[in-house]
Amino acid sequence: MIVDSWRLRWSEISAFLTFPLEPRKVIYTTNAIEAAHRQVRKTIKSRGHFPTDDAALKLIYLSL
Repeated sequence: MIVDSWRLRWSEISAFLTFPLEPRKVIYTTNAIEAAHRQVRKTIKSRGHFPTDDAALKLIYLSL
């Protein structure tokens, strides 16, 4: 399945690989930051409210 996916989107993948290394690192980092942010938002949203700021910080720490 992975090989088929790469073959179907090879023009997009090869275009991405033509960028210099620095912009590609920024894109990779941005994706990781967005994934962490999504996880924190999901955790906080399911909880609703917190009795103290420390409780919120502990939950965020645990979610990461």
